[in-house]
Amino acid sequence: MVEGIGPVWQAVDAGAEIEQIVVAPELIGDSPAAAMVVEQEARGVRVARLSTGLFTRLSDRDGPAGLAAIVRADVRRLADLPVPRDGFVVAAHEAANPGNVGTIVRTAEAFGAAGLVLSGAGADPYAPQAVKASMGSLFHLPIAHAERLDDVFDWADTNGIATLTTSARADATLDEVTLRPPVVVVLGPERTGLSDDALARGDNVVRIRMSGHATSLNLAVAAGILIHEVRRRLDASG
Repeated sequence: MVEGIGPVWQAVDAGAEIEQIVVAPELIGDSPAAAMVVEQEARGVRVARLSTGLFTRLSDRDGPAGLAAIVRADVRRLADLPVPRDGFVVAAHEAANPGNVGTIVRTAEAFGAAGLVLSGAGADPYAPQAVKASMGSLFHLPIAHAERLDDVFDWADTNGIATLTTSARADATLDEVTLRPPVVVVLGPERTGLSDDALARGDNVVRIRMSGHATSLNLAVAAGILIHEVRRRLDASG
């Protein structure tokens, strides 16, 4: 379920398989979104028109814009994820918070990641909170699922992709290692981080340099720092 003019429009632009558009005509008025709904309906997409009151009761937002859509999920197999020759991929193992997953999707797509791998029993990237946090980036970033984190490392080894793992206990900081594409940035669960076995499989194990009293960062914040730095380093080296 995708709600909001921007996210729904991005789903349409990305060619996502839309099963139904839900609209409150009084809320969207004569905005460009109204014309988009008419165009999609003419192409065969089902459209449900609701009263303002009913749409508001169904919405999980304060002050809803009056547009939502039911979109078919598109999580692919790890083997079908494109391998970047000059870029990077992000992998998140057992990320439990859907808001974090959606924010990682948004950040990874914004900085040009070739895809996102979600491994283990983590949050559903199509859960409402994750969809909302992704702000439509969900429909532009290839997403794959792996049963085990070892599957991610095996895939990286097979395809010649360097693995960058993170730990607060690492000796090296991110700016002290050499990065050459392709790279996969591997993130651990919110509460425990990556296991020692997982860290041992990483080609580079780094920590984020911090100077305050905090000993850890929110997963999505840490992901944003790492993704930005990896993008910057790869651009500078290429």
